[in-house]
Amino acid sequence: MRQQFYSRVSATLDEIRAAGLEKPERVLVGPQGTHVQVAGRNAPVLNFCANNYLGLANDPRVVAAANRASDAWGAGLASVRFICGSQTIHKQLEAEIAAYVGQEDAILFAAAFDANGGVFEPLLGEADAIISDALNHASIIDGVRLCKARRYRFDNGDMAALDAALTQARADGAQTLLIATDGAFSMDGSVADLAGIAALADKHDALVLVDDCHATGFLGTGGRGSAFVANPPARVDIVSGTFGKALGGAMGGFIAARAEVVALLRQRARPYLFSNALAPSVCGASLAALAIARSAEGDALRAQLVANAARFRAGMAAAGFTLLPGHHPIIPVMLGDARVAQAMAAELLDEGIYVIGFSYPVVPHGKARIRTQISAAHTSADIDTAIAAFVRVGRRLGVVA
Repeated sequence: MRQQFYSRVSATLDEIRAAGLEKPERVLVGPQGTHVQVAGRNAPVLNFCANNYLGLANDPRVVAAANRASDAWGAGLASVRFICGSQTIHKQLEAEIAAYVGQEDAILFAAAFDANGGVFEPLLGEADAIISDALNHASIIDGVRLCKARRYRFDNGDMAALDAALTQARADGAQTLLIATDGAFSMDGSVADLAGIAALADKHDALVLVDDCHATGFLGTGGRGSAFVANPPARVDIVSGTFGKALGGAMGGFIAARAEVVALLRQRARPYLFSNALAPSVCGASLAALAIARSAEGDALRAQLVANAARFRAGMAAAGFTLLPGHHPIIPVMLGDARVAQAMAAELLDEGIYVIGFSYPVVPHGKARIRTQISAAHTSADIDTAIAAFVRVGRRLGVVA
């Protein structure tokens, strides 16, 4: 029976490879940045697939803050916070991030996936309902599965469908209604209509939870998140986010909400109760990145990010590539076939451009793509070099004329 198990695992891997769905992991031999050194290659390559939106992942100030925090607080607490306690730096980061995203308090998690995995079950029960966008991140989907609340789904960004789902949930007897949505959808680069969602939440007396992992630090006024794209900002009750993208690029997640919600999560959220406290080095780096994001320098970085994304999008569209519309620095280059996406990513690496092909199960069958991601640290020359490489490879593969 043991051998049957291993044979089945090997057969599944063979099927993944045969379908062109294998996701190779490349090894970097240096830090994250706009140029990275990939193991086995003689020269650095341009990186167009990182979540390093503000270019802070290897910023000397962020790295120095991480080192200072390790010197002051050690490598870690060697346990969970309710057993070994919280350090001052944990409480400082919680207060800073809560204020930044416009909430009363925040709670840290070891990963953003854990934040979404731990937020629903303690807050909602069998008498309640979660209404979730169809394109929500896997962490929201898994978190909802762990909760006993009734589940409803609406088509991505469809306000009429959301209205109907809220109406149905209330008619079915649900007490608390919670709308869950990504603020920016990671595979498409589209931004949720939080003003419209908040209006429907008010109409149906519902709560709103937004995952702002691909928004915090660079979307909305002051980079405060997708709710702040609207003017006035949209009403959001619960914000989940990360320090692993724009805010330093390390790791760790958070939930920010009213104080009593955060207090209950400290008592009941299992990923918080049973995971080690976030390393002090991560807290130090995140605080330094957050300070930059909140400053005038952060405004300049966000303006550069917008300009870079517009330049790349315009150049790729002019070359004939199929792009999903939008203004987010996530810019998917749609290819359809998984094998084409993998082949294109491999050939682009040979051209000095580091990108990844995305295929099922990360995206639906037939929707394979290369998800490019732009950074404020990219130069105009970097953008133009990438476009030229895409054109050369696209022509070789018959993607563009």
